[in-house]
Amino acid sequence: MIYFCGVWVFCSSRKHLLITLLSLEFVALVLYFSIYFYLCSFSYGLFFVVYFLIFSVCEGSLGLSVLVSMVRSHGNDYFQSYSVLQC
Repeated sequence: MIYFCGVWVFCSSRKHLLITLLSLEFVALVLYFSIYFYLCSFSYGLFFVVYFLIFSVCEGSLGLSVLVSMVRSHGNDYFQSYSVLQC
C-alpha cells in the first residue's frame, strides 16, 4: 500500500524535479524495508540488502547532481522552464 502511494506521487508530480526525486527515494526506502523484513523472516544472509542500499544511494546522488546542474543552468527546478532544445 505504501509503495503504491509513492508510485502515485511519482506519476502525478510533474511540476518540480525535487518532488519527483523525493518520491523515488521514498519508493526505494519502502522497497528496502520490505526486502529487509522478507529476508529476516527467512533468516537469509543480508548482504543483498547492503547492495540494494548502495544502489539506492547511487541513484539518489545521481538525481541530486542532475537537480544541481538543472538549477545552475536554468535557475529553478520547474519542468516548464526546461527546454530540450537548449544546450
